[in-house]
Amino acid sequence: MPCGKRRCKNFSAEDIKGSIVAIVTPFTEEGSLDEEGFRELVRWHLKEKTHGLVVVGTTGESATLSKEEKARLFEIALEEAKGKVPVILGTGTNNTAASIELTRMAKEMGGDAVLMVTPYYNKPTQEGLFRHYEAVAKSVDIPIILYNVPGRTGVSLAPETVARLSKIKNIIGIKEATGCMKQATEIFRLCSNRFRVLSGDDFTAYSLMALGGHGVISVAANVVPREMSRFMEACLKGQWEKARKQHLKLYPLFKAMFLETNPVPAKTALALMGKIGSPAVRLPLAPMSEANVEKLRNVLADYKLL
Repeated sequence: MPCGKRRCKNFSAEDIKGSIVAIVTPFTEEGSLDEEGFRELVRWHLKEKTHGLVVVGTTGESATLSKEEKARLFEIALEEAKGKVPVILGTGTNNTAASIELTRMAKEMGGDAVLMVTPYYNKPTQEGLFRHYEAVAKSVDIPIILYNVPGRTGVSLAPETVARLSKIKNIIGIKEATGCMKQATEIFRLCSNRFRVLSGDDFTAYSLMALGGHGVISVAANVVPREMSRFMEACLKGQWEKARKQHLKLYPLFKAMFLETNPVPAKTALALMGKIGSPAVRLPLAPMSEANVEKLRNVLADYKLL
């Protein structure tokens, strides 16, 4: 596989673990990509020991990015990561043919894996969901992580469907964001130990790790990358009392990241911290209300982030 400016490293499924940031996409005030700001964020995450990057996920505002913008963000992340951590590229859409096209692009660019959200708006049946992922997996030989977030998409992957999909060789795991431990337990029960189960919510990361999870695809890691890294490392080492204390300490920040629709609070926090030049989001998302900015500012001050 050509690497371009990137130093090649072959990551295995087992390397996808720990604190994986669902990195924001910074924009200028005019609404274009802030490429230098994005580079600086990736560099900061490497310095802060984040274990992996998800680029162009929900938190990266994938729904309002063009294919060309996605390609540019993929390129920058891969250039900056230089094979030091896994780079997981968001290629899910509600159109199977378009998802295949984006996933092929991700593979050609050297992505370590792709994250594929369940098709939104269409509301496919479980068989439709199975065939969607099967079609992509058969078309592109790249590790695929399923992404189940029914609160966003209006449809949920049943544990039995996840189990069927887990038998496809290059479907290696799931980002489970239902917030339901019954759902997570069924996935662990039905799938083999090779299947990677990642929490899709910071709130449930501790509980899911205790069940046997492998990490979290985190919003809060945008703001406290080193703390999230240490939290996940404690879980991976089975240091449960230490991890419990970290979970409770970080919990108010987890809540603050959802004072309004993600990623509005995360981008506002990063702007307040001076990590990005603007908290701008794209319509239909709107800037954070002044009342919630003040609440967020107080939480950040409590964590000495300002």
